[in-house]
Amino acid sequence: MKEGTMSFTALITGASGGIGYELAKLFARDGNNLVLVARSGDKLGQLAGELEKAYKIRASVVAVDLALADGPDQVFMATQKAGIDVDVLVNNAGFGQFGFYVETDLPEELRQIQLNIASLTHLTKLYVRPMVERKRGRILNVASTAAFQPGPLMAVYYATKAYVLSFSGALSNELRGTGVTVTCLCPGPTTTEFHKRAAMDLSNMMKAPFMDAKSVAELGYRAMLKGKPTVIAGTMNWLVAQSTRLAPRSWTAAVARKIQEQRQ
Repeated sequence: MKEGTMSFTALITGASGGIGYELAKLFARDGNNLVLVARSGDKLGQLAGELEKAYKIRASVVAVDLALADGPDQVFMATQKAGIDVDVLVNNAGFGQFGFYVETDLPEELRQIQLNIASLTHLTKLYVRPMVERKRGRILNVASTAAFQPGPLMAVYYATKAYVLSFSGALSNELRGTGVTVTCLCPGPTTTEFHKRAAMDLSNMMKAPFMDAKSVAELGYRAMLKGKPTVIAGTMNWLVAQSTRLAPRSWTAAVARKIQEQRQ
């Protein structure tokens, strides 16, 4: 993102792999400085070094677990201490868990809610106010096509992404005329570590066509630059998401379950 010769600073959560990693490269390619956030300090340090060398930008690293309640405050304090004004906030970090809700692990689900919902909301609150004061800024929230329907066998994950989509749309409306825009990126199945982390190896979902993380990141990045409120990655994913608007919720839940059930 560029404005004349001025470089911007983008803070990206979940930057150590997948969509976040590809977004970091896109921002750096366009001459913007970075604050890279994830649990893995080693991976972030390596990525920061690569991007600084390749694109002559500055890349700071904040190794924090955003699934902990004090994670967002730690990130904010780190940028404040370093005197960094964050012009772009990318809330990308998130994870899911596969299985029947009555059988899945509650602490893991509470971590999901903390990371996918609470930390996203917390970070947005911390950084959007300075953006509004400066009359410029962009927020990119990464949701999922899961946001458009209930998701049996991933009930909590689907619900968290529905929150991200709804929250982003409301905030986008509230911020009109402030110079700050909010974009919600909704990928479908994407080649990342997400499905391994969610233990979905035997799910029918793994037979679906996957987009690569680089293509998804490009779509989200371009939509953010244009200030679009929502972007669904991929034509087929867009069609599926639109179809859920007209179908009964019970039907969309049944279809989601069929797609996600384990292969026999």
